[in-house]
Amino acid sequence: MITNETTIQTNTNQPIMQNEQPIIVGLDIGTTKIAAIAGRKNEFGKLEILGFGRANSNGVEHGMVLNIDQTIKAIQTALEKCYESNPSLNINEVYVGIAGQHIKSLQTRGDIVRQTLEEEIRQEEIDRLIADQYRTYIPLGDQIIDVIPQMYTVDNFPNIPNPIGYSGVKVGANFHIITGDKNAIRNINRSVEKAGLKTKDLVLQPLASAAAVMSEQDLEAGVAIVDIGGGTTDLALFHEGVLRYTAVIPFGGENITNDIKLGLGVLKVQAEAMKVQFGSALSDQTKSNTFITIPGLRGMAPKEISVKKLAEIIQARMSEIMDFVSYHLKQSGLDNRNLNGGIILTGGGSQLKHLLQLTEYLTGLNARIGIPNEHLSGDYNDELAMPMYSTCIGLILKGYNDFENKNMQMADNFIKLKGNESVKTEQTTSETISEELEIAREVVKHPRRTLKEFMNGFKNNLIEIFKEEDDTHLGN
Repeated sequence: MITNETTIQTNTNQPIMQNEQPIIVGLDIGTTKIAAIAGRKNEFGKLEILGFGRANSNGVEHGMVLNIDQTIKAIQTALEKCYESNPSLNINEVYVGIAGQHIKSLQTRGDIVRQTLEEEIRQEEIDRLIADQYRTYIPLGDQIIDVIPQMYTVDNFPNIPNPIGYSGVKVGANFHIITGDKNAIRNINRSVEKAGLKTKDLVLQPLASAAAVMSEQDLEAGVAIVDIGGGTTDLALFHEGVLRYTAVIPFGGENITNDIKLGLGVLKVQAEAMKVQFGSALSDQTKSNTFITIPGLRGMAPKEISVKKLAEIIQARMSEIMDFVSYHLKQSGLDNRNLNGGIILTGGGSQLKHLLQLTEYLTGLNARIGIPNEHLSGDYNDELAMPMYSTCIGLILKGYNDFENKNMQMADNFIKLKGNESVKTEQTTSETISEELEIAREVVKHPRRTLKEFMNGFKNNLIEIFKEEDDTHLGN
């Protein structure tokens, strides 16, 4: 977290004042763009955007950093533009989004048998149940990124959102495990650090985008977030306030641009411009007698492009992406009745004309465009409320969630410990107090998921997972 004119003092004995809110910076490293956005919450709890910069991304393909040097230059360009928008900023730490074809998921089941049957289920028992899932077998070279519990069971009682306080012999849960390639994620970290920044934490891009465009009503109703980026399309399904399923589809807006380039015999920059200005996801909605005139190359005659032909190429690729979405919807086991909130389309590729109609036709679900304006203060730049910046806004929200949880939980734990001390007998030892403090620290590290604050379910300190080996060569 960073500040400009204000130095943040973190004192758990005093409340955090509104003018001491930190400035959080989100860094979205995408296939087509790299964006850096700095924001701070105002007294109404809304984000004020204090700086914004973006640059073309040349070193990333399908969400994976393949050329570190080019990625570093793009990050630095985005930062320079962010400084130009607000010279008083001093950016040191960033929240970084991760995505790509290497991100995978699987479902597991875990149970523990309790030793103290008369006592209520405690937090450390749930933490041990979750920790056991990190021993799940995964392919060599992959790393477990996050373990997300679904509904718990206690003995014969199913569908328990939070078993703490219950009594029983056996506690179990179904788990959604997300994995990623170690080297792919380390390349992101190397690029950020060599650009002169510290990665405060890594956040899964589908979850960051969901945080920016979803409301509590969406989370309760059940919803599918479809984030159409440049290199990939990320899918996240929520039901009963819990992340139920994730998937990465290896196609995005860049594939559409390349299809246009090859299908119409034009330059890539011309293909991108035609897609944005004249593109449609439904060829039936375009006129067959409408043409686009583009300049000829090196003195050659201008070329006329049929708008209907352009739409046919776009529709073919978008239909393929939506067929993948439909496939994963079936694989998840969630039918239309479980997703009353329908599909929320976000990301840069969601802005294609007539995409909503195509999505509803192919999936059978209602669809809408998700824009990240719900959490922004009223004076934001209209450009920042575009779907392509959902991930970046969600990264800032994740940073604030960490900041607020840390202070609230430390204060709660302090009050609980003080209350315990007032009723302790003379037999209470300093070792027991130390054990309680350790339990409190574990609660801070593993906040539980709730319907109102599903961001608590994001994996904290994800960056530390990929620093297990010696990374001292990063500065070389």
